[in-house]
Amino acid sequence: MNAESPNRSFDNTVDQDWWRGAVIYQIYPRSYQDSDGDGIGDLGGIVQRLPYIADLGVDAIWISPFFTSPMKDFGYDVSDYRDVDPMFGTLADFDQLVATAHGLGLRVMIDLVLSHTSDQHAWFQESRQSRENAKSDWYVWADPKPDGTPPTNWLSIFGGTAWQWDPRREQYYLHNFLTSQPDLNFHTPAVQEALLDVARFWLDRGVDGFRLDTINFYMHDKQLRDNPPLAPERRNATIAPTVNPYNHQEHLYDKNQPENLDFLRKLRAVMQPYGAAAVGEVGDAQLGLELLGQYTAGNDLMQMCYAFEFLANDAPSAADVVAVLDKVDRVASEGWPCWAFSNHDVPRHASRWNFDTPALKLVTTLMMAWRGSACIYQGEELGLEQADVAFEDLQDPYGIEFWPEYKGRDGCRTPMVWENNNQNGGFTTGRPWLPVSPDHLRQAPTMQIDDPDGMLAFYKAAIALRHKYPVLAKGHHRDLRHEGDLVSFVRHDDQQTIFCAFNMSDSAADLSLPTGQWDNAGNTIGGVAPIGGKITLGPWQVCIAAKQA
Repeated sequence: MNAESPNRSFDNTVDQDWWRGAVIYQIYPRSYQDSDGDGIGDLGGIVQRLPYIADLGVDAIWISPFFTSPMKDFGYDVSDYRDVDPMFGTLADFDQLVATAHGLGLRVMIDLVLSHTSDQHAWFQESRQSRENAKSDWYVWADPKPDGTPPTNWLSIFGGTAWQWDPRREQYYLHNFLTSQPDLNFHTPAVQEALLDVARFWLDRGVDGFRLDTINFYMHDKQLRDNPPLAPERRNATIAPTVNPYNHQEHLYDKNQPENLDFLRKLRAVMQPYGAAAVGEVGDAQLGLELLGQYTAGNDLMQMCYAFEFLANDAPSAADVVAVLDKVDRVASEGWPCWAFSNHDVPRHASRWNFDTPALKLVTTLMMAWRGSACIYQGEELGLEQADVAFEDLQDPYGIEFWPEYKGRDGCRTPMVWENNNQNGGFTTGRPWLPVSPDHLRQAPTMQIDDPDGMLAFYKAAIALRHKYPVLAKGHHRDLRHEGDLVSFVRHDDQQTIFCAFNMSDSAADLSLPTGQWDNAGNTIGGVAPIGGKITLGPWQVCIAAKQA
């Protein structure tokens, strides 16, 4: 299967800008749909649910890792980049998934974890045998300091030093995450070529693009310099919880290296003939937006990246929204952001921000209206809150390590609910790998299908609004401002001008529209009609107004 596959109902090489403004639906395969009763979601289950996803109106799906893995970090520790883990199915199942998705008009993006592998990967197994073998420099190895301690002060996101001693080589290897996730050495050209071949393998199977895990972790400082301390007032929990000492360093040397741009250009060149696109995860608490700008500038790097500003713990205010979007304009004027409020690594935003239904609907509309592409995490469209997972049911090593101050990521990874007539929500006929939240059953699609005011209907309407007015997906923006709790901006292109206003508060707010005649473009999502150039927005109400020609 290639870029001109007969199973594809579109041609990415014709519309190479398909990703700009796209709405992408993230699937965490372990928790989406189990098709064989073993309690773990799989590719066959995703195929069963693709019509549901297509009915949402999204443009693409992003599937979290399904590659062969010992599952110490649930697939983000890859032991074979070119095969499907048996718990998820086979390569034939993946081919069926791609063909079915394309037939429904859905593009398929897969999660490539390039910065590190599992310690069970054949590359690492060879590399650790000696200092002279063919892959001896494929991972980041370093001698200890004279006193036997690690070569640098670098820390792991999962806690403790980022270096693990290996007695066979009598050296340390770098692991920015679990000790079982050794970091690849991108300073070795053969490593880069091997990873580019991995990308070609999946592009040839028909994928339309990639989500690139920890894109700013690929390169490390060749001189192995220590990170300086980070002033307490600059620390935040955007990337790691406050109880993690990772927040105590300024990560100047263990990631974010300028040589990373050269590899990203090579990857873009591999993707180009297929019309494929990538969205990179920028994991940095201080420089996220700046790196987003660097990695997406021009036409030879990544198409999109996302930072963690709206994955943070604190609910965004009107001032926060404007500050983030203003900063993107400054540091990423040539780039393109991809926004997310929830994903598999952070608590669901309904709980994280303590938002009720009106507030959730407003921020959903905001995401569909502002400049950038959008990622929706499975269950977000149902309004699911964070599940409460007991310690004895935890699977996530991160949560087990830092419990109870930080409960880990299992609460956002519990199985998707489809119906409310059994305790497993239609996810599996067996025992689910994580317990299904009883609270989620009340929000299952079968409970919302006839509710025109429910979250599921609202997501469909908000996504449809974005498609109805392409300026919301691909247009420019201007006049970004906030007055108190009111955010407003204008989206525009050569054909259309849309005025957008959002009242992010529990009190009514008055505002005047720009000069001109305006129609109510947001009537399908309950938007307030613009009448006479002035409107009053009630609590958590929006106005989406299209300028008359």
